[in-house]
Amino acid sequence: MAWGRKKGGGRREPQFGLAASLAELRLSPQDRVPAADERPKKSPSRRKTDDGDDDAPRERKPRVNRASGKRKSRARSRAGLYRLFYWGAVLGLWAAIALVGVVAWVGAHLPAIQALEIPKRPPTIQIAGVDGSVLATRGEMAGANVSLKDLPPYLPNAFIAIEDRRFYSHHGIDPLGIARAAVANILHRGVSQGGSTLTQQLAKNLFLTQERTLQRKLQEVELALWLERKHSKAEILELYLNRVYFGSGAYGVEAAAQRYFGKSARNVTIAEAAMLAGLVKSPTRLAPNRNPEGAEKRAQTVLAAMADAKFITEAQAQASIGHPSYNVKAVGAGTINYVADWIGEVLDDLVGPIDQNIVVETSIDPKLQSIAETTVIDELAAKSVKFNVSQGALVAMTPDGAVRAMVGGRNYAESQFNRAVTAKRQPGSAFKPFVYLTAIEAGLTPETIRQDAPLDVKGWKPENYGHEYFGAVTLTQALAMSLNTVAVRLGLEVGAKNVIRTAHRLGISSKLEANASIALGTSEVTLTELVGAYAPFANGGQGVAPHVVTRIRTADGKVLYERPADQLGQVIDPRNVAAMNTMMQETLLSGTARKAEIPGWMAAGKTGTSQDFRDAWFIGYTANLVTGVWLGNDDNSPTRKATGGGLPVEVWTRFMKAAHQGVPVVALPGSQGGGLFSNFAQATSQISAPTGAPLPAGGAVRPAPTRASVRPEAASGLDGWLMDRLFGR
Repeated sequence: MAWGRKKGGGRREPQFGLAASLAELRLSPQDRVPAADERPKKSPSRRKTDDGDDDAPRERKPRVNRASGKRKSRARSRAGLYRLFYWGAVLGLWAAIALVGVVAWVGAHLPAIQALEIPKRPPTIQIAGVDGSVLATRGEMAGANVSLKDLPPYLPNAFIAIEDRRFYSHHGIDPLGIARAAVANILHRGVSQGGSTLTQQLAKNLFLTQERTLQRKLQEVELALWLERKHSKAEILELYLNRVYFGSGAYGVEAAAQRYFGKSARNVTIAEAAMLAGLVKSPTRLAPNRNPEGAEKRAQTVLAAMADAKFITEAQAQASIGHPSYNVKAVGAGTINYVADWIGEVLDDLVGPIDQNIVVETSIDPKLQSIAETTVIDELAAKSVKFNVSQGALVAMTPDGAVRAMVGGRNYAESQFNRAVTAKRQPGSAFKPFVYLTAIEAGLTPETIRQDAPLDVKGWKPENYGHEYFGAVTLTQALAMSLNTVAVRLGLEVGAKNVIRTAHRLGISSKLEANASIALGTSEVTLTELVGAYAPFANGGQGVAPHVVTRIRTADGKVLYERPADQLGQVIDPRNVAAMNTMMQETLLSGTARKAEIPGWMAAGKTGTSQDFRDAWFIGYTANLVTGVWLGNDDNSPTRKATGGGLPVEVWTRFMKAAHQGVPVVALPGSQGGGLFSNFAQATSQISAPTGAPLPAGGAVRPAPTRASVRPEAASGLDGWLMDRLFGR
């Protein structure tokens, strides 16, 4: 018998028999075990009664277990710390692996550490004058090595104070210094400080380039660590002081002290030591001979750092700031540096790469170099504004091509461009001697007559300087007065290509254009090659190659190079040399260069003025020296009517007078006496051929131009007086 209660409270009556038994055994839907997704979720708010019924849900407040909550919180914290430690360890491991990889990669791009050696000092190149005196020094290491113990203590301490305060406590790199520099750079939003130690700077100077890349910086760190392991602090500091760059070509404290103060580094004062230490930050910008104010301001910063580091007292710092004892040698024009640069350009061709100290013996005469420098600078200082001329150059050489003096500009410190060797300018009428020589070689003579009259060459109408024309004139007169129409006529007569061949044969190496205007010097040349091309007129017709290096030897006397004799041979027939000298003497006696004179000496030459007065030239010579002067502006702007017969002649005359003092007089090749006698002979020959008489081939002979028709400067001195008397001018 089974008892049960109907849902909802209804009573179920008992049944008997088989049917009742089977009915009891039959499963109802409620008796089946539901699937997992069909099972009802238990409600926390319901509970079963003793008789099997569920009570209706009812509200129940959750029971809080405080101890259990704290345990769970502590568990969560421990789990977080564990995760933090775990991932930190993982990241640290990967960072270490990456660091090792970077170090290995950087090291792979360095020379083998065991093969690294402190490189030898680069060679010193001494440039000596013809008298054996040292004119200039070139090369990266001009000063000798000095021992640390020989220096006053405040000198190395000045570098430590301003560059690496923790030098004696780090091992090549300074993490604190790097961090401090990083913070300063972030605050200043730029690079205001560097974190490199002295050891790192030395590593960079010895083994690396100056490029700013991450790879180079990492290499610097590795090499700094290597240097610290291999060398003591004293050795590193000594190496640093002897290798660091101080500007103006000075490497090492000894070279810098000599360059700026004219004394050994062993004898510098505290103030001078501070100035040297301050240069390391920016040697080019702070060089005291170029920027004394900037160098002084930086030196004060160094003195303050030295006092702060207790290397000197406050009183010493104040005394040095208030009364500096600097004796900085001024840079000045330093025109010998133009010569030194020129020598540097040819050294490789003469002896190949330099790997030892050498002495370059030159043809430069220190006395003449000084005279040339003073002359150019003084004349420009006095008249550059008046004529709107900003630059000048001068080259003086012996008739065999040995350069005795060279000025490539008025101030080397302001501009290192060598206007004597590198600048190509239009020579103007200074090119005409090559035209006249070509005509002489074609059979004409100094007395040959040609017409000075207006000329039209396919629409081009060359004119004379004063827009005047003198009719029939001799070639001598035409060259002396620099008549353009006659020069163009001669150029057309002999052919532009033949004129170019003549110029190249005498030494012009620049490209020349074969056109009608070549006769007026429209193709550009350099001053040095033009002076060299005039040298055959002074030496009897021998070709020369302008040169300055005579011998190169090692410091112990081994000869590496000795200049051989020129093999150019005779480039002008001696008779034609005599004719040209006769003609070009007249330029100085009664022509455009009448102001050029050297008492007691026979001289000849030619003036030149390019188009729009952009260039003013005078190339003149004696049997002792051939000297050329150029004046103009670097930007090729016109001058204020500066002509070759003006300022260049004045510079030339001043230099040549001084250069010929005490030198035995020698006549020009082919000369038959002074210009006075040749003028007199020419004048009398003109008198004997009056108008209407039979004329020689080439045109009518006419008396020399009258005073009214000749430019005022055409005649002067005794020759001018004689010409006036002869022709009633």
